Amino acid sequence: MKKYPRIDEYKVLFFRILLAYVFYSIARILFFVYNNSLIKVDGLADFLSLCYHGLVFDTTTILYVNGLFILASVFPAVINTRKSYQKVLFYIYFVTNLLAYSANFVDFIYYRYTFSRSTRASLDTLGNESNKMLLFFNFLGNYWHVFLLFFIMAFVWIFLYKKIKVTHKEVKPGVAYFSFSIISLLLITTLCVGGIRGDFKKSTRPINILDASRYTKNSGQADVVLNTPFAIIRTWNANTFKKVNLIPKAQADSLLVPIKHYKNNPPTKPNIVVFIIESFGREYSGAFNKGTKIPDYESYTPFVDSLAQHSLIFTNGYANGWKSIHGVSSVIAGIPSFQNAFTSSPYPKQKIESLVSTLKSVGYDTSFFHGAPNGSMGFLGFGNILGYDHYYGKTEYNNDADFDGVWGIWDEPFFQFFNRTLSQKKQPFMGTIFTVSSHEPYKVPAKYEGKFPKGKVDINQCIGYTDMALKKFFASAKKEPWYKNTIFVLVADHGNTIAYDEYRKEFNKHTVPILFFSPDEKYVGVNTNWAQQIDIYPTLLDMIGYQKPFRSWGRSLINDKQVAPFVVKYSSNVYQFMSGNYICTFDGKKAVGFYAKEDKGMEHNLISKRNAEMDLLELRCKAFVQDYMERVIDKRLTTVK
Repeated sequence: MKKYPRIDEYKVLFFRILLAYVFYSIARILFFVYNNSLIKVDGLADFLSLCYHGLVFDTTTILYVNGLFILASVFPAVINTRKSYQKVLFYIYFVTNLLAYSANFVDFIYYRYTFSRSTRASLDTLGNESNKMLLFFNFLGNYWHVFLLFFIMAFVWIFLYKKIKVTHKEVKPGVAYFSFSIISLLLITTLCVGGIRGDFKKSTRPINILDASRYTKNSGQADVVLNTPFAIIRTWNANTFKKVNLIPKAQADSLLVPIKHYKNNPPTKPNIVVFIIESFGREYSGAFNKGTKIPDYESYTPFVDSLAQHSLIFTNGYANGWKSIHGVSSVIAGIPSFQNAFTSSPYPKQKIESLVSTLKSVGYDTSFFHGAPNGSMGFLGFGNILGYDHYYGKTEYNNDADFDGVWGIWDEPFFQFFNRTLSQKKQPFMGTIFTVSSHEPYKVPAKYEGKFPKGKVDINQCIGYTDMALKKFFASAKKEPWYKNTIFVLVADHGNTIAYDEYRKEFNKHTVPILFFSPDEKYVGVNTNWAQQIDIYPTLLDMIGYQKPFRSWGRSLINDKQVAPFVVKYSSNVYQFMSGNYICTFDGKKAVGFYAKEDKGMEHNLISKRNAEMDLLELRCKAFVQDYMERVIDKRLTTVK
């Protein structure tokens, strides 16, 4: 003991850090229990392997979070063993650890909507909400079991922490005490630095989110390896918007054709009404699932299914992001979101050519409608950047009797407000509405309780309610003089809870319905080609015969002969580029997988059997990422070449 004067303190410190590992492992198990239907794991051995590799990511998180605690525990302050000092250490330990630990529990539920661990961008999204306390209490009421689990874990953790204490000993400062303490401090600091980085190799960078995919059989398993505090820490100050030079610019331009100029139709000025429907995933509508052959399939959208018979619909459509604000930037501005949202990056405050600016340039009045408190989800701010003439929110609706108590005005009355407001405008106009009611906590107005099928997952009755609200909107709009001269678009911002195994497959996540309807039925039919949200903007400009060049990464879904149908999105920590017969997964520099278009579950990686079509697909992916980063960073989101 004289030779190693503080060995008992270090043993207790080791025990306390070990406790963190135990509880992070329990959180990983609970995360999988809550989300096992969304993540394919082949048995216990496979799961244990994921847990083992997760220890590396837990190490980084635990050492980051406990840095101050570890330093205070080993610092040679002489008074370290005193009761008052240990009490301070107790509060440092649990304030920091429980705050970070709680993020894992949020993702027990939130993961089923985003299919990824929460990041700094998730906190930015929450920052846009004005009713945070209301949302918190709503979450508490609906998912009380998650809070209960968290408090049980916290209680047990505190109980175990107190079981082993540092015995107080009066210390006489001397050479042995300080020498041993300083050597131990340097050694522990070195170990912590290596643990935070992931290893001690000078040639490697600190581990990040992408590294989790190194240990998985499919990319979805990476979220089991990760923990949520790690994802937040690694993206806290990370700017994933970085220029890359992957292929010559001329080649990228020829593959992408980033400046579109369609001359297929004569110039016209129909009104344009765009419904971006909250969480209205492709899974819920029968018209978009006729070819899926899902056993015991049920549709919850009788009106949309009937409207689809008189519309042009795309049954292989995808969202270009996974949050509501991603849907707005993708649909209206043709700007997808990848690892981090464009709207949460340092670059959204710039001139952006979009459906708003192009239509305004030819005389359209433009409006954005969202029944939530004004500014919710960042729509008001982004709408101002895009240049909408008018914004109509809960404030303008001005009747809290129709407030759902959590998110905003119920869809049925707000859709009628939408119709009345449009009917007062001079034509041509473009109106965008982002709906509210098909959202957690999955309630419908009291007068409609029991009217809509509860279905297989909680959201199904809300989908039925919003579908009914759409039916009533169209019934009212049909009586207005502007109706016949209008193109209507229906698309979801993203999907939501999943009932069928088909939609749990990795390449079927983030699927959305895409529908174009005009009363003259100029465009009718079912298209099974690849389609995506960023295609809506160029398609509408093609339909109305817009005569000028414009910037668009998407393509017209009706006439584009230069760019083959494709989908680009980011999921499970990789880019996913879909076109032709294959799906390419891309890590930002190179392809890491190729899958047949039918292999939505990622069961057979064909990268060892590369062919010319796969090589072209990888080039197109490189071109997209390169041009996207360059234009966003250089603020060239216009027709500037």
